[in-house]
Amino acid sequence: MVSAGRVGAVLGAALANAGHTVVAASAVSRASRARAEELLPGAEILPPDEVVRRADLALLAVPDDVLPGLVRGLAASDCLRPGQIVVHTCGAAGVGVLAPAAEHAVLPIALHPAMTVTGRAEDVARLTGACVGVTGPEGPGLDRWSSSAGSVSEDADAAWLVGEALVVEMGAEPVRIPEAMRPLYHAALAHGANHLVTLVREAADILSGAGIEPAERVLAPLLSAALDNALRHGDRALTGPVVRGDAGTVATHLRHLDDRAPDAAPLYRALARRTAERARAGGLVDPAAADDVVAALERPRP
Repeated sequence: MVSAGRVGAVLGAALANAGHTVVAASAVSRASRARAEELLPGAEILPPDEVVRRADLALLAVPDDVLPGLVRGLAASDCLRPGQIVVHTCGAAGVGVLAPAAEHAVLPIALHPAMTVTGRAEDVARLTGACVGVTGPEGPGLDRWSSSAGSVSEDADAAWLVGEALVVEMGAEPVRIPEAMRPLYHAALAHGANHLVTLVREAADILSGAGIEPAERVLAPLLSAALDNALRHGDRALTGPVVRGDAGTVATHLRHLDDRAPDAAPLYRALARRTAERARAGGLVDPAAADDVVAALERPRP
């Protein structure tokens, strides 16, 4: 596997638990070496090309911007061979980024765990029940993935099936993501997970700024219920002044945010406006009331 970063080490450990042997890994930083020692005991630490040369399944778990250059370098170093499985874990990319490997007739697969990965042992257990986005070859240019051993369609089907099998072996649930939809898929996950953290911390900071502590204790039951309801009931889980059409309350919020938490006010405005739009589209708020809320959001600060 290439590298013993957070995702690579966790997926490598999960595959090892399923019976695979992690023969080698690349690890440069002190943190990645420590991670490899903990999660991938017995794996030899080698340069990337040597790792791939020894592996039947090469797992390329590197940052998105590093992946294209790494694939080109591996293809040029003659460490790939026909029938070898090459998997990358970048969320926004499909198998197109593995095109330089086509000359070596490898089986290209993109796997991306839809979960937050910290690189610790508990992440291996958390994979159970998580979803993993799977992408294999498809559409125009499919002939790049053909081999002398079988037809183009057979090779493409094999890649999808092998990817799904690897996910199942790790105890996760495979979800097929078309090549063209990978960027949108990844944007949705980043928007939901990363921006959720930002939103929670903004709310906690506002409470702390108002002297309300511990902010996390105040927010935990509310936010846990809101997340659960949103996943279960969709937009019908919306509550609060925007859905009620309480434009006056929204205006009051903005006055105090502008005065006491000016950095948070633009985010409140943007999300409240989007909430009003969703509530209107779903028939959850009277259109006239939604207009009043939007007007309050757009009203310039006195």
